[in-house]
Amino acid sequence: MPSILSRATGSLLLLSVAATLSVAATGGALAQKKYDTGASDTEIKIGNIMPYSGPASSYGLIGKTETAYFKMVNDNGGVNGRKINFITYDDAYSPPKAVEQARKLVESDEALLIFNSLGTPSNTAFQKYMNAKKVPQLFVATGASKWNDPKHFPWTMGWQPSYAVEAQIYAKYLMKEKPNAKVAVIYQNDDFGKDYQKAFKEALGAKAATMLVTEESYEISEPTIDSHIVKVKSLNPDVVVHFVTPKFAAQGIKKIGELGWKPLQLVTNVSVSVGAVMQPAGFDNAQGVLSADYRKDGADSQWNNDPGMKKWSAFIDKYMPGADRTDNSLVYGYGAAQTMVKVLEMAGDNLTRENVMKQAASLKDFAPDTLLPGITITTSATDYAPIAQLRMMRFKGDKWELFGDVINADVAAPE
Repeated sequence: MPSILSRATGSLLLLSVAATLSVAATGGALAQKKYDTGASDTEIKIGNIMPYSGPASSYGLIGKTETAYFKMVNDNGGVNGRKINFITYDDAYSPPKAVEQARKLVESDEALLIFNSLGTPSNTAFQKYMNAKKVPQLFVATGASKWNDPKHFPWTMGWQPSYAVEAQIYAKYLMKEKPNAKVAVIYQNDDFGKDYQKAFKEALGAKAATMLVTEESYEISEPTIDSHIVKVKSLNPDVVVHFVTPKFAAQGIKKIGELGWKPLQLVTNVSVSVGAVMQPAGFDNAQGVLSADYRKDGADSQWNNDPGMKKWSAFIDKYMPGADRTDNSLVYGYGAAQTMVKVLEMAGDNLTRENVMKQAASLKDFAPDTLLPGITITTSATDYAPIAQLRMMRFKGDKWELFGDVINADVAAPE
């Protein structure tokens, strides 16, 4: 029979072991939860900047869609039990205003990150600030090539295919299908338009000297580009390439139609919205216009039985009733927000800014509901271009028709 002393010693040992296990468990729990400013047990604060007013205000629907998507996520319990607090501000597509809003989101609102802010000039204006502050500038809503530069800007990442990739695809298409064509380029005189124009010219290579008849630029502040279209027509090109934003794409296609002119036209992916571009331009004028895309069309009946688009449709019915399904900003905003939620889910209870960027750079074949079949999102520490695939398409009747195969056009980040 054990002595009282040995029993006491054994009890103390058990208590000591229990205490050690308790401390270890507590330490483990503490180790599991890590937060930076903007995250807690109950909330994840996400900032956003959109042109709800000004010359690019048609894009404001993207921010409204994301607001509704995060509300749906919150209604379903949030992300790992945390509700998303989405703070979105208007910059009127003005870079100085964007800088002001970015500072407000980081310093006053104390957001964990800024997500899917729109516009190349606006994001360029606060990119250095975000990287100096080490705050994620995540899934930027512009296709500028510069967002894929993890070496120099490790806190900035794009989302959609880059403008350079898209421009190269158009150049390759024209060199193959219309190698002797006379091509006119109309581009917006800012980072957005110049990115397309430069990549397009480089992709044409030696053919640029014989194919390009003019590169006509316009200012975003101009109310209309009608005079530029008339000037371009006087050169009698066979092809007109519109490296422009939606308002000006609608104006250009409409004016070309009014002039009774029938060149082959290509428009940027950002300007393919049926509701915001093709309808205002006039369906008769838009017949045969070419572009490329990575998203399904919310107004196209071919996706009626698609599982992903059924989810998107149910979301629109409940959270954005009455929204115009022909406006692909609804598809874009949903896909970007779904990608953001995926990254937050992957981050788990380690909601530091560093870990959020690490997870954003660890996506593997992720397929949001709204991407075309065969197009997925993959990133790495050296590849900040989430979507690098497109399919060509042609406008026919009142919708876009895809043709050809998925084109993988990945562009390496700068050294």
